[in-house]
Amino acid sequence: MPPVTLNLIIANVAVFMLETAGMISPDGQLALWPPASGPVGSNFELWQLVTYSFLHGNAAHIFFNMFALYMFGADVERLFGSRFFAGFYFVSVFAAAICHLVVTTWMGAAPFPTVGASGGIYGVLLAYGIYFPNRQLMLLFPPIPMRARTMVIAYAVLELVLGVTGTAAGVAHFAHLGGMLGGYLMIQYRRGFRR
Repeated sequence: MPPVTLNLIIANVAVFMLETAGMISPDGQLALWPPASGPVGSNFELWQLVTYSFLHGNAAHIFFNMFALYMFGADVERLFGSRFFAGFYFVSVFAAAICHLVVTTWMGAAPFPTVGASGGIYGVLLAYGIYFPNRQLMLLFPPIPMRARTMVIAYAVLELVLGVTGTAAGVAHFAHLGGMLGGYLMIQYRRGFRR
């Protein structure tokens, strides 16, 4: 496994173990809080735009995120190179946070903390679908084969529909879409740089 993908998985699992041991709170100052979210002001801090991505709400949350990073991150990192992949991942995380904060503030959503690596994962997923579009993947639910490009498009449409309709509350759908947007911008930057 390439080094950035491996180290991201190790770091996420280590932080989750600290959460499980009660040493880090998933709704503390490392989670992503919207501005003006506390009883006496804002719980938001700039570092939360990155640190939230290392926290997870439960074992299933971290398992599926790290499984996706393992499945898709290695190939994308080998293609991009480790340095660019690290930047790509964290730009996706950052874009996911910004998108989530903008949309939830605009919608007037209740101030809840956001956690999870999904924004970065969705950026990686987008890159996988663009660069390996014809790879056959087997979905877990439902277990049907699908081309990578088709799966990425389906996930993006599903996230948009769920986000707009407010379905599956408690999931940061617009953070997922923001991660894809950040990944797309980095891919365009890479293409321009290579030209």
